[in-house]
Amino acid sequence: MKYIDEFRNSQVAKKLIENIQRKINPERKYNLMEFCGGHTHAIHRYGINQILPANIKLIHGPGCPVCVLPIPRIDQAIWLANQPDVILCSYADMLRVPGDKQDSLLKAKARGAQIQIVYSVLDALEIAKNQSDKMIIFFAIGFETTTPPTAHAILEAKKMGLDNFKVFCNHVLTPVAMTAILDDNEVNIDGFIGPSHVSIIVGSDAYREVAQEYQKPVVIAGFEPLDVLQSIEYLIDLINENKPDIINQYTRAVNPEGNLKAQEIIARVLEKRQQFSWRGLGQIAKSGLKIRQEYAHFDAEVYYNLPEFQSDDVKSCECPQILRGIKEPKDCKLFGKACTPENPMGACMVSSEGACAAAFQYSLISR
Repeated sequence: MKYIDEFRNSQVAKKLIENIQRKINPERKYNLMEFCGGHTHAIHRYGINQILPANIKLIHGPGCPVCVLPIPRIDQAIWLANQPDVILCSYADMLRVPGDKQDSLLKAKARGAQIQIVYSVLDALEIAKNQSDKMIIFFAIGFETTTPPTAHAILEAKKMGLDNFKVFCNHVLTPVAMTAILDDNEVNIDGFIGPSHVSIIVGSDAYREVAQEYQKPVVIAGFEPLDVLQSIEYLIDLINENKPDIINQYTRAVNPEGNLKAQEIIARVLEKRQQFSWRGLGQIAKSGLKIRQEYAHFDAEVYYNLPEFQSDDVKSCECPQILRGIKEPKDCKLFGKACTPENPMGACMVSSEGACAAAFQYSLISR
């Protein structure tokens, strides 16, 4: 298949692996974090982590949008779904993310709450147009990739005069989270495999602070196996040269400044929160987005005066440590036993982009 097979060529992969083996310094370790859950999935799917030299460690980052949402935000979504005449619209993965006491949107739906799975925010907008007697709330999650459609939908709702469309906004920002991880003294990272889709929106220049102030190289990588292997080779070069720079390997989609039109739409409708809580990372200043006052009419948090919830992860669940890159899925005693994709105890086991779900799915092959 054109534009797919070229990036899965086994002979090219063999050459890239030879290059990596030749370039590594056997006297040192290389700790590389892939921030994006899509890369985590690709690394496990193609067995990249099994063919690299032993002194290259791939650390799974918090770049799965389903995984990083803290339990109280799940509880708030469940609360919203239980309000009279509300239809809560959500991506499918979010329905299985455990809230407090292992409650979930899926269980709330079974109890009678009106929760509808959608593929995009525009589906929710269409439901609002067709069901004027219901309040339609879109459960907005994700990084910069999914943020422009949410902002666009709010603009469209205002243009159409839709009073029954609200957004529960949980969008978060990638570069800020990367610096928060580097501020953690427990985390040891030599360089980042930078996210692909996020970088299409924010551009490669968005990681200047990570590279220059934190002295960590970033290589923005595509999702195919050759993309990932070539990006690892680039990172090895930068680390060996002690050169904290940014390389854009994913040039077929990413440019330095990003998608300016998408950035303009986001800035028009959304603004940074003072604080936002991430699962595993805690409170991070200016790392989340909220709806601007001008569009508060579409803000579910404002419209419903959303109550605060206090709840903790399952004590034995290691998701917070895994999301910070301190532990691996196999370090969690629940992994593959009490916690499986069919019965997730933590958020990392829900989405295919979650570190635990990816490790579980592809480790089955060798078990």
